[in-house]
Amino acid sequence: MTFFLVFVVFATAVDPHGAFKYVAGFAIGLTVGVDILVGGPLTGAAMNPQRVFGPQLLSWTWSDGWIYYVAPAIGAVIAALLYHHLFLGGNGQGDEVDPDDPDDGN
Repeated sequence: MTFFLVFVVFATAVDPHGAFKYVAGFAIGLTVGVDILVGGPLTGAAMNPQRVFGPQLLSWTWSDGWIYYVAPAIGAVIAALLYHHLFLGGNGQGDEVDPDDPDDGN
């Protein structure tokens, strides 16, 4: 679930050359909504590890909690690397954005 959220954030809000920057808020909100509707019945839709920590602390049940801490971080890193390599070039050089150029993604 975090993979999809981070991928959409990169595609809409982070990428200076992205085509969807004008609908970033809608796309991110839609992704959160779909994550909740699809992931809710499966995992409780815990995209934020802190959302899991409170119930674990109150019930003092720590057996399977590690997956809620590790999986979102792994999903976010994979999404960021995948987007970087597929859509931003991934050559390590990066595209410099000129803040003074109105046509340069700002």
